[in-house]
Amino acid sequence: MSDNDKQWYFNMVKGRAELGPISPIEQRMGPYKTKEDAEHAWDIVADRNAKWEEQNRQWNGEGYRR
Repeated sequence: MSDNDKQWYFNMVKGRAELGPISPIEQRMGPYKTKEDAEHAWDIVADRNAKWEEQNRQWNGEGYRR
């Protein structure tokens, strides 16, 4: 398999960008054209997840009353 048959994915289990086959396996986010694109996309997801976790803590804690 040549590099032309592969694309960049972010392996969410290993926490790194990898060059892999076009058909992604489970636990991969992508495909992306470059390693930097895959890493940038993961940074966005990680930032969003951190914001969601903080919001959930606020909703489940003292900061939120019905």
